[in-house]
Amino acid sequence: MTVEVRQLAALGMTLLFAAGAAANESSRPTHAAADPAVEQEARPLSAPSPLQMVRTLHLMQDQIATGSTEAHIGQRGLLGVLDMRFMELAPEAWQNGKNVHAAVSFVLSGGNPGLLRKLLDLGSSVVTENDRPLVEGALAYVEGREEAAYNALVSLDPRTFPPTMSAQLSLVQSALVVRKDPAKSDQLLDFVRLQAPGTLLEEAALRRQVFVASQTGHVEKFQSLATDYLRRFRHSVYAGNFRQRLASATTRIDFGQDKSRFDSFVTMMQELEPEARRDLYLLAARSSVEQGFTKSARLLSEEAQKLVEGDPASASRAKLYRAASMITSPETIKVAAEDLRQIDRSLLPASDVALLDSAIAMAGHIQTMPGTAGALAEKPKPLLTKAAAEKTVDTSTQVQGLEQLQALSKARDALNRVDKLIKNQASVTQ
Repeated sequence: MTVEVRQLAALGMTLLFAAGAAANESSRPTHAAADPAVEQEARPLSAPSPLQMVRTLHLMQDQIATGSTEAHIGQRGLLGVLDMRFMELAPEAWQNGKNVHAAVSFVLSGGNPGLLRKLLDLGSSVVTENDRPLVEGALAYVEGREEAAYNALVSLDPRTFPPTMSAQLSLVQSALVVRKDPAKSDQLLDFVRLQAPGTLLEEAALRRQVFVASQTGHVEKFQSLATDYLRRFRHSVYAGNFRQRLASATTRIDFGQDKSRFDSFVTMMQELEPEARRDLYLLAARSSVEQGFTKSARLLSEEAQKLVEGDPASASRAKLYRAASMITSPETIKVAAEDLRQIDRSLLPASDVALLDSAIAMAGHIQTMPGTAGALAEKPKPLLTKAAAEKTVDTSTQVQGLEQLQALSKARDALNRVDKLIKNQASVTQ
């Protein structure tokens, strides 16, 4: 832990002790007269309450959302200090329901789950019947017992808790229900953002909602949330995780179906640095080729081409994806085939070399088919008899060419490229 973070943690604890002392001073009768020096020596400073200590932790964690790597490292030390202080508290301290909720909040913020086990062992005098589902559910969640956590927590109403606790509970509930009820998960994440704006909780909710919105097909909301995140939390320590979700979601969208949707996506991408923008365009274009989204692949690769200056490898990839998306069209196959032959395969990764070879072979195959642009370029189009027309390969046969390309490039290639993107772009600086 750096000196700066140690000082931050120490300052936070000092302020808490000072707050406790001030509270004690304000509670002393105004008529009481005592020697200040004697009184200070006789009465030590009061320790901060569990609620105050958790607030200090949250203040540090909120700095993580703004990009403070020092706070990210420093929270480990603060968690250790708070864990020790919590475990040392007398059982009577936990008979206050607010302190029990603070303990739950502490554990959900990365604290030691052993604290909740201790509270449960102290019995009903500490954990009341009303609080037992919250405590048991939180413990099950952090221990990875998803079914037990679901049974205990999903029925709780977050609106009955204070703002921070309600936001934490909603964030957990959203994770527990996302597979069974994505729409409910999305609503819960909306609630988190309303309850805890500007905090690490909101940052986490935005990251998760990008994934949920893309899974449920709410493309407009996905773009809106992604733009919001990039504008407000792009320097978060967890921005790499967000970019992974953004890349994964982008590869599933067929932008060719709606030009306005693509225009909105381009606007959103302006929030990224040019290099990150280029890599995401290339990733999405490659995935669109694999999925047969030809128009989408062409749009994405053309945007990537605007950002490849000085990067021959990226320029070759963009050219490949654009040409591969064009070989099934009679109007563009000739240009596409020529572009494919001009690509320097030494600049491509192995998976793209396989795609290039398959695209070249498929372009040649399509050009030799009766009725294609290649054949028509050699001689005037004859009048087709009924028999000849029945033998002519229609446009759907040409589309099969791209489908064969898909078989050569499975989803793992796209996922590998996502991993590479995250490693290269996880850390974003001002």
